[in-house]
Amino acid sequence: MTWRVLWFLIKLGVIGALAVFFALEPGRVTFDWQGWVVDMPVGVFALIILVLVLLFIYGERIRQTVFRFPGRWRAQRKAIREMKGYRALTLGMVAVAAGDRDESRRQSRRAKDLLTDAPLTKLLQAQSARLSGDDQAAVAYFEDMRGDPEVAFLGLRGLMTQALRAGDKARALELAEEARRLRPSAKWVLLELLDLQINAGRWAGALKTLDDAERTGALPSPEAAPIRARLSVKQAELLSIKGEDAPALKAAQTALKADPANAEAVTLAAGLMRRSGKERKAEKLVEDAWQKAPGPQLAAAYRDLAPEGTSALSQVKRFEKLLSLAPDDAESHMALADICLDAELWGEARSHLAKALDIVGEPVPPRLCRLWARLEQSEHGDLTAAHAWLMRATEAEAAPVPAPADAPSNLGSHRDDGVAV
Repeated sequence: MTWRVLWFLIKLGVIGALAVFFALEPGRVTFDWQGWVVDMPVGVFALIILVLVLLFIYGERIRQTVFRFPGRWRAQRKAIREMKGYRALTLGMVAVAAGDRDESRRQSRRAKDLLTDAPLTKLLQAQSARLSGDDQAAVAYFEDMRGDPEVAFLGLRGLMTQALRAGDKARALELAEEARRLRPSAKWVLLELLDLQINAGRWAGALKTLDDAERTGALPSPEAAPIRARLSVKQAELLSIKGEDAPALKAAQTALKADPANAEAVTLAAGLMRRSGKERKAEKLVEDAWQKAPGPQLAAAYRDLAPEGTSALSQVKRFEKLLSLAPDDAESHMALADICLDAELWGEARSHLAKALDIVGEPVPPRLCRLWARLEQSEHGDLTAAHAWLMRATEAEAAPVPAPADAPSNLGSHRDDGVAV
């Protein structure tokens, strides 16, 4: 039993005892004042006193209850309106998601009438207008949201989406940069901004955005690395064109650090090293890359790194070193066969092409087919055999190439759309 209950029982007992006392001790109370005579039983007098005491104690509470009733009634009505308004807002968003144009418009009007101060009603109005095909009205609503600090971020997202739909990528880029200033860690902003910066050729800005996307987890590191390599290569190419070789080489080395197998980065870095007089270092860079992933672009870069005036036979000796680095790779044999054709070493060229053919099997790569065609025409003048190999090359190029299982997905697939805008 709590003290409150005990105290209530005590008060009830006291009142009961007083009632019994006045019932057992009858008497009367008489007042004579200003010619007025009041005569009443003692029990009635005691009851009047008790009522007066209670009024004195609880009068203020009663007064507050009476005076506050209109305000509470208005607050209750407002709460009911808000409840209906938020229900209309919810139903409107569901209708937008379901593509129900008429229902979304109806619920949008209800929400606007019931929730005059709710910023999200603007979002519903914008979505409803866009669903109805009224892009101009949708843009107006999103612009209105942009000026409201509570929903400015959603307004920017809606405007950016509208700009992308209209093909205005420059405008979308401006809006994405503004959205990034509002929410620097928002994942979808970073990914969208990265796409737009790449599209606009803003390599330095894209690299900074990529760093932020990786830091916040918007883009996993394994997927960020090849993107960083490609962006660094683009930046290096731009700096190289401007004649800024030192920064260009640094950018190319950043690309190599991100993706050591990137042939473009190796080729660019090797060319810049050669330009600065580091020929042997450049050759070593290509040789290391060849050992990891041989390819025609690396072979061309290695050929170009030869000192000026190098004979075809000397080139053969150089490419024999590449073959020794990756003897079981078809690219090594094709690269050496190509050089042997330049040196008119038909027998050696045929031998290496045959080994490459044994390694790759079917289907034969177009490059290998063209080398065979070149050999048949150069050695024997056999145009029929050369034509047959060229036809095989054309057929191989026309055949669909399956995407590798570990190919990086599009950046857009990582976007966390949240509210549809």
